[in-house]
Amino acid sequence: MNKKLAAVLSGGTALLLALTGCGSDDEGNKKLDAWAMKVCDQMQPQVKKILDANQSIASVQTEEDSKKVQQTDSAAFQVSVDAYKALANAVQDAGAPPVKDGETSQKNAVKALNDLSTAYANLKKRSDALDTGDKTKFGEGLRGIGGDVAKLSGQSSEALKKLQSGDVGKAMAKQPGCQKNSLSPSPAKS
Repeated sequence: MNKKLAAVLSGGTALLLALTGCGSDDEGNKKLDAWAMKVCDQMQPQVKKILDANQSIASVQTEEDSKKVQQTDSAAFQVSVDAYKALANAVQDAGAPPVKDGETSQKNAVKALNDLSTAYANLKKRSDALDTGDKTKFGEGLRGIGGDVAKLSGQSSEALKKLQSGDVGKAMAKQPGCQKNSLSPSPAKS
């Protein structure tokens, strides 16, 4: 009953990894590298928390005990709330990246991350309110929550892609906290 939710949440992982750059370029300027370091040093622990939360949701996808599923999902959603908020704060605290339209990119990324935090708080409330005594209604509720996560991921990914584009993405790719290979999620099961 939790398979679709786990699959959709793995899409959220792709959104997180959109913040990480790909490739590398040795000609980055020092200000941009310093900005990327500020963001990336804060990013890795938060991304790990979110990936672990998604994994915990995936771990109960075949669980028959609705209460255990609900407790696991609720805890994972709260971890995501806190981690996305911390990511938004890291991008905000780093200031605008020193590139053209850096302020706009930063503002959009902070808004997207805060929106994700708020959305996960709402998903937690909805998950906590599901009737675990009726497996059919509980399963339907989880599917609804999963659909909302998918919509949210699509809406937020554009601002994050913009933040990590061009020189910003190249500078972020150099930072250990933003390297994709250290944050690669395990494939989602369907």
